[in-house]
Amino acid sequence: MNEKFTVLLSPTPRAARLARLLVTEQLRSWGHAYLLDEAAHIVAELAANAVTHARVPGRDFRLGLYVTEGAIRIEVTDARGECMPQVGCGEGESGRGLILVEAIADRWGVDEGPLPRKTVWAELDLVRPAPGNPSSGTPGTNPKDTSLRGKEPDQAHPALRAGGVHSQR
Repeated sequence: MNEKFTVLLSPTPRAARLARLLVTEQLRSWGHAYLLDEAAHIVAELAANAVTHARVPGRDFRLGLYVTEGAIRIEVTDARGECMPQVGCGEGESGRGLILVEAIADRWGVDEGPLPRKTVWAELDLVRPAPGNPSSGTPGTNPKDTSLRGKEPDQAHPALRAGGVHSQR
């Protein structure tokens, strides 16, 4: 099962919101509704970063969603390869969204090029719903625990331990 979805979007806040909606609808159509919340949070952060920090007038960003045998891969490609994302700590205004990506995703990273581009990606491992528990996306049916991916508080990112990021679930 190899499914893929890609789209070019203008580097605007409206397109960043559209990216989140497109991914949730695509996952729902592929039968992976149990991953909607995690994927939506990741896409929101990566698309917002592309629009805010990597915007080049006249250059779109690309959203990619891929389902392979074991994971869903979310990719956002922009035209600012020289502007590498950094996970923020503490009180700074930028980089805090990547703390959330780091906490939610099973893996994430950055692929450079081809110049002038870069691709920021995140993966969520596929966890099949238990038999008799359809992937409906309804509250309480998500088999993945993404609160801190099983990490003890002292293993979490420093800004999460220090209360630098507040998230309600």
